[in-house]
Parts: sequence; C-alpha cells; structure tokens
Amino acid sequence: MKRPEVPIGPLVGEDQIPHWLRTVADDPLAVNEAVLSRGGDRARWAAAFRAHRAAAVLVLFGGSFDAAADHPGGLPADADILLTERAATMRTHSGQIAFPGGSRDPGDDYPVGTALREAREETGLLPDSVRILANLPTFPVPSGFEVTPVIGHWMRPGEVGVVDEAETARVARVNVRELLAPENRFQVSRSIMGATAYKGPAFLYDGMLVWGFTGGLIAAISKISGWDLPWNEDDVRPLEAMIEQTGGRQISGFANPAYQPPDDEETQS
Repeated sequence: MKRPEVPIGPLVGEDQIPHWLRTVADDPLAVNEAVLSRGGDRARWAAAFRAHRAAAVLVLFGGSFDAAADHPGGLPADADILLTERAATMRTHSGQIAFPGGSRDPGDDYPVGTALREAREETGLLPDSVRILANLPTFPVPSGFEVTPVIGHWMRPGEVGVVDEAETARVARVNVRELLAPENRFQVSRSIMGATAYKGPAFLYDGMLVWGFTGGLIAAISKISGWDLPWNEDDVRPLEAMIEQTGGRQISGFANPAYQPPDDEETQS
C-alpha cells in the first residue's frame, strides 16, 4: 500500500480551536522537534528509519473552549486527555499506556479516519462528538510504522470504556493538570551494555506509567503550549524498575519508537 501524503497543521479555522490548543495546532513542527529531542541520538536515529506501513493515533483533549487565567498557557482545570492501557495478556505491547490508534485499513480516510475508527473500536468513542483540529508530522518507528498523531477536541464528551477486554485493560480520561503536576513528572532511562539507549520524559499517575512516544508527545505538547510548571528534570529513574513497579511490560510498539523489538515480536495493528 502506497504511503499516503498527510497534510500537516491545522485542519479548521482558528475560531474553532480552543484557545489553549492553538499553539500546538499552529506550530506542529515545534512539537516534532521536541519529541525527537527527548531521547537524544537514539531517538533521532529512530526518526531516520524509513517505515513502510501507516498508522495514526488520536490525541483527544476534552475541556473548556476558553483559556484559564490561573494556569500557564491557559490550560483549563477541566482539560483531560484520553488514554488506553493494553491488556496484560497481549503478546506484544502488554500493559502499554497509549493513545487510541492503530494501522491504516484500506478505505480509511487516513490519518483522521484511521484514528477515529481505531478510537471507536477501542473505547466506544462516537466520532461525530470530536472536532479534529490538526495533524502533527509522522513519526517513524522501528517496528515498521509511520505514526501520525491527530489532535482532536471532544466537543460533546460521552461514555467511553473497554470494548474488548482481550485487547484493552483500561480506558481513562486523565486530567491534564494533574498529569502534568511536578510531583508526577520525571525521566526514565534504559541502558544497554553500560550505554544509555534511551532517556525521556515520563509520568506516573493513578498507577499508570506514561513514557516513550506517548509520554514524549504529551511532554512536547505541554512544553510548546506553555502549560509546564517547573519540575525536576534531573530526576532520572531506571525504566525497568518503573515498569516493574507499575506491573507492566511496556517496552515495544508506539509507546517507544527508540526501542528495537526482538525478532519474535509482532507489530501492533
């Protein structure tokens, strides 16, 4: 299947984008640079990898349209983001915290149609309740995918939950201010033969370890949008220990483009 061309940037007029999301919609290349910088040379090597299959994830924010006066970047108190946790029984990507998403199917209006279809299949989300705001640049991952993040605003939030327990263990609407609280932020690192193979931002919230591509993208969006509060960037924790602490594996697929999966691991679809 030929790799589709993806329009990058805002897909709607500025008056349809919540005030606190306008920076990320208007400057997607800045988000791209922040994501690729999170893991040093290893992440930049992953960015140079030429993928052969297309995938999309839905980065879905809920919350008030207007900016708040009591928080950097105008992030409202009710802002939330939709995340999923893959089932522990999955052969690959088990326990991974991720955005809803997956690979492009024939006939998809890629990437928006792919992201919305996968979100519906995984969480029960009603696609017509979402206003799609922008596409970010694609991020190649060593598993053979180019992943396009699609930014959306949940205009009419409804019920979401686990659709298939064999694939998804949890669906959560996570308050963004709470996720970004300094006490929930740190970095994780992974070493191979004494050399740092990966280091990047992470979050620990409500028993969920959010890191890799998902954590890096959230951190990049927050930084570019001006939502950050000062946090201890020198707090670096071993990735394996944090994964064990939260009871998950979380070392493959979209969650960590800087990781090379073993030959016997399959690619998430």
